[in-house]
Amino acid sequence: MGLVQAIARPKRREEADVQVLPLDQILMGDCIAAMRSLPAKSVDMIFADPPYNLQLGGELFRPDGSHVDAVTDDWDKFDTFAAYDAFTRAWLAEAHRILKDNGTIWVIGSYHNIFRVGTAVQDLGYWILNDIVWRKANPMPNFKGTRFTNAHETLIWASKGEKAKYTFNYRSMKTLNDEIQMRSDWEFPICGGGERLKRDGVKVHPTQKPEALIYRILLACTKPGDVVLDPFFGTGTTGAVAKRLGRRWIGIEREPGYCAAAVARIAAALPLDESALATMQSPKAKPRVAFGVLVENGYLAAGTVLTDHKRRFRVTVRADGSLLSACGREGSIHRLGSALQETPACNGWTFWHYEDGDVLKPIDTLRQTYLLATQP
Repeated sequence: MGLVQAIARPKRREEADVQVLPLDQILMGDCIAAMRSLPAKSVDMIFADPPYNLQLGGELFRPDGSHVDAVTDDWDKFDTFAAYDAFTRAWLAEAHRILKDNGTIWVIGSYHNIFRVGTAVQDLGYWILNDIVWRKANPMPNFKGTRFTNAHETLIWASKGEKAKYTFNYRSMKTLNDEIQMRSDWEFPICGGGERLKRDGVKVHPTQKPEALIYRILLACTKPGDVVLDPFFGTGTTGAVAKRLGRRWIGIEREPGYCAAAVARIAAALPLDESALATMQSPKAKPRVAFGVLVENGYLAAGTVLTDHKRRFRVTVRADGSLLSACGREGSIHRLGSALQETPACNGWTFWHYEDGDVLKPIDTLRQTYLLATQP
């Protein structure tokens, strides 16, 4: 069976075996109809990037007269707020049905729609766990100078109910952030550079999300082998990241052009050391780089073996930036280095080394490379 298929509705969808799920495939068509074709309680996580209903009033131009490639597609247009609300409640209701009892949903939006979405989420019985603010390191300016620059989007993370035993990989998130508890404000640049899909110099999709954002979400709330559904699949960011992290995915998309781009992208999905992710973490005035950021952005692939410079200890890098030793001990680059040496402290950046050809280099070399690549 190909990567894209038409929607096929099982005769008894509520009792359908999970094994009939169209794993690692794109269902082409309307998202609500496609979700109705899936069995109840069959997916572990849903990431939804629905239409924002931006209500744009005419064309937008920069001060130099150049045209801004904004979202003007028909799929983002609704006649009234009532029509948008009805659509939102319909797809969220189906999402609730197909989500496992211990599953969670993520919905991203802007000030145009996220408050209306949040109301629907609560009215339909979901339990909001967090709202995450994605701070854009390089937002589009307000060209007219009539408002503040819109520099963030909001993500709602919710379980199916107040008592749900959902997945949250707290340890992974803390390790990813260099042993500091992960906060609810995340900073990533908007999608650009080599990661941004273009056709004849024009963006394939106007709102393509950065892979690092989805990477963090999947790492936080799923386990290897879990099924992730994206009902607004676009150019397949969720599928590409899921493939990298060993998760199964299902995409739903009605636009043929987006489906074609997603198929090509996922079929040629790059490994964790993909260089196009290099600029996805924003610079800071006094930069502090967590080891997990290097893994998250592809500077060091999960599965890489690290050693000390004398090759006494060997550890494997895991997807969340933690290390696993041959004897089963695990921890951050600093704590595991300290434990293995039986010393009070360890600077993991200089202690652990990776092989670059026939040469051992400290992982701090990668940190410096990252900083050089991301500084203005």
